[in-house]
Amino acid sequence: MNLLIMGKPGAGKGTQSKKLLKHYQLEHISTGNIYRDEIKKGSEIGIEAKKYLDQGNLVPDKMTNDIVWEILSKKDYPNGFMLDGYPRTRAQAEALDEMLCRLEISLTSVINVDVEDEILLRRMAGRRVCPSCGHTYHTDYHPPKLEGICDHCGHELIQRPDDLEESVMNRLAIYNEKTKPLLDYYDEKNLLVVIDGEQSTNKVFHDIISKLGEK
Repeated sequence: MNLLIMGKPGAGKGTQSKKLLKHYQLEHISTGNIYRDEIKKGSEIGIEAKKYLDQGNLVPDKMTNDIVWEILSKKDYPNGFMLDGYPRTRAQAEALDEMLCRLEISLTSVINVDVEDEILLRRMAGRRVCPSCGHTYHTDYHPPKLEGICDHCGHELIQRPDDLEESVMNRLAIYNEKTKPLLDYYDEKNLLVVIDGEQSTNKVFHDIISKLGEK
């Protein structure tokens, strides 16, 4: 099973990805995680990507396409994979089609976790992340036991620059302009599965499993 998960920034793609990866034993391919790791290492790719991501902008298509090809082409995926955060533009989607064709594999389904903009702004304003172990919290919905401190490793939590309101507004505008049209692109291919992302995390997960079972 080869899945692609889509949704606006803060829609809960990361949370659902973790659940689906465990449920189906898939490999996770997250361009966001890759770029964050490169930024943390201070690599050339990380430095270049940071200039775009801190502003809430997309990393250029070619740079991201090259990274995804490097990952897809270098290993086998016996149980399949989950693409998270890619593609985000029509050009990236077409590049992905070419990659998959060359590798003689195909997407099983494209999941869209759908949430209204106003709800996303509230979600992201309160999001806090542990820079050490990667666990995510929310000041309202999922606070740590000790304010500002990670439950798992004791590191001080941070608010990512791309979770600040100005950056979030910019990311939503870019999503609506660049990424939202991909929903029609994949709907025409009969791959799109739309999920109400405003439900509880568990309900969203069960809806995804149910709809994938119908495909």
